[in-house]
Amino acid sequence: MTNWVFLHAHPDDEASQTSGTMVMAHERGDRVVEILATDGALGVVPGGLDPADLADHRRAEHERAAEVIGIDRIVRLGFADSGMTGWDSNANPRAFCNADPVLVAGRIARVLREENADVLVHYDPHGGYGHPDHLMVHRAGAAPAALLGTGLRVLEGTMNQEAVAERYERARAMGAEDGGLWGPEAVGDDGEPMGSPQSQIRWAIDLPERVIATKHRALEAHASQSSDVGVFLSLSAEVFALMFGTEYYREPADPGQMEHAWPARG
Repeated sequence: MTNWVFLHAHPDDEASQTSGTMVMAHERGDRVVEILATDGALGVVPGGLDPADLADHRRAEHERAAEVIGIDRIVRLGFADSGMTGWDSNANPRAFCNADPVLVAGRIARVLREENADVLVHYDPHGGYGHPDHLMVHRAGAAPAALLGTGLRVLEGTMNQEAVAERYERARAMGAEDGGLWGPEAVGDDGEPMGSPQSQIRWAIDLPERVIATKHRALEAHASQSSDVGVFLSLSAEVFALMFGTEYYREPADPGQMEHAWPARG
């Protein structure tokens, strides 16, 4: 059995980014733990909901998604959502983007010890798309391996820039609208390119159809977030499978040619 710990920034990040890997690990009999950094209180407020209640609403959505995925334990760090780049909320002293990475890394390391973790999954150096909280996930997530020694394996979730471009063209040919897709010219929250070149990616995990369907159900649990999750759910089943059917990981300690395989050692 492998003990996995996934570090994510906001409720719904687990569903859109790593839920397929989590489901497959759960099916293999592995233990799946998620550390969630923020309360997600600056997400989309659904109609009729008091904005002050959004964090609780998203917590409930997150718990439903965890049940769908098969997450065994959730650890909430309790930081405030930083909001998008340039928002006034970036200056909130409680915001995750302003946390001390060393202290956060210590809290993560404590969970890793409790779980006797084999693998830690966090984000690539750009946080995928430059969101302040995602950048902090990388900064804090990169440190525990040094604290715990060489026994911990570290993977960084990312997007494959070449695959995004190729799948965008295929999706357009299938009739998908631009508004539901990331195009090859898309940039992140900070104006920089999203994801990683394929040359920096070690593992491509191709999800079976049943796992893609579970990933869709996990996203459905976060339906309040209409600005992104709602767009993903609006895609046809064929286009959703095309765009979300493979999850990509860097492995800084074991670089090499990308393999379409489960990231097993040995």
